[in-house]
Amino acid sequence: MEEHVRGIGQMARESGLTVSALRFYDGAGVLVPASVDPRSSYRRYSDDQVPVARLIARLRRVGMPLADICRVLEHRRDRSVVDEVLGAHLTRLEDGLADARRELRHARALLDQEQPVTTVVRTTATDLAAALRAVRFAVGSDPALPMLTGVLLDVDDSSARVVASDRYRLAVSELAGAAVAGPAVGALVPVALVDEVLGTLGDDGPVTIRVEGARIAVEAPDAMLSGRLVDHDFPDYRRLLRPSAAHRVDVDVERFRAELTAAPTRQVPGPPGEPAQTVSVLTLDARGELGSTGADGVVAVGVAREFLLEALDAGTAGQLVLELDGPIAPLALRDPSRPGDVSMLMPIRLP
Repeated sequence: MEEHVRGIGQMARESGLTVSALRFYDGAGVLVPASVDPRSSYRRYSDDQVPVARLIARLRRVGMPLADICRVLEHRRDRSVVDEVLGAHLTRLEDGLADARRELRHARALLDQEQPVTTVVRTTATDLAAALRAVRFAVGSDPALPMLTGVLLDVDDSSARVVASDRYRLAVSELAGAAVAGPAVGALVPVALVDEVLGTLGDDGPVTIRVEGARIAVEAPDAMLSGRLVDHDFPDYRRLLRPSAAHRVDVDVERFRAELTAAPTRQVPGPPGEPAQTVSVLTLDARGELGSTGADGVVAVGVAREFLLEALDAGTAGQLVLELDGPIAPLALRDPSRPGDVSMLMPIRLP
């Protein structure tokens, strides 16, 4: 049977790609015509190129990068490779949609400041104090980064959490059982007000947090504290959160703290103009046993010892789960009894 060939216009109609797109993919070497007239430069495409062009068109409609399209075409008969590329792109799209929702939520909050609406979080003094103490150690103090000098109260439709970061560490604590009324809001609470709240709250009793426009108020049975929010956007901390890690190790907090204190450390040069950092090297051997002596292991992660000790002190006593993904991924500490809480420490590259 004689193969049918078609010009670029017919190919555009059959594939869903525009003529200019077909020319682009020809120039990029992705979809080269079956033949090109040497005098007129007229492109002709064969039957078997139509399904390829339709595949490219569909992948482009969902915004797949050119490099990934090329990988799909190269390995289109290898289902495992194709599934990996498509799955990774779908995850990017889902993350992008989540990012878009958050940005629109914050845009709505900015509009609400012009006509302030109130968001109310009801919790207890015990839960609020525990959450604030769990993140307070990670608040930044660099005046050049004012967006990190407070604690973020991040409220969505059904939950509330507090977040702090100084770029080198990130702490997140959920207000478990909190009742939320009003629109979602991201309120950056100045650290001075956070410290005042921690110094004032009793051991128990109901607490109501009200966010209205640029102000926040904390009402407890024996106190009423209020102040202006920090007028900066907290970074998108959710990008750093991960659902799982390659290595998870149960640690006893007191024993681990004692081992860290006694273990040798390394002095690693700090950023330009800053002193050297005292670094603990955490290792995992082939059996998954955790060490802090810096001995060779299957996984070795450098972390600022002072920051790690502060993260341990901020958590609850008893058992924690230590998560490691390798020398360049953040180290995470989780409390099994509080699944919404996490402390993350940026790794320090070892010389």
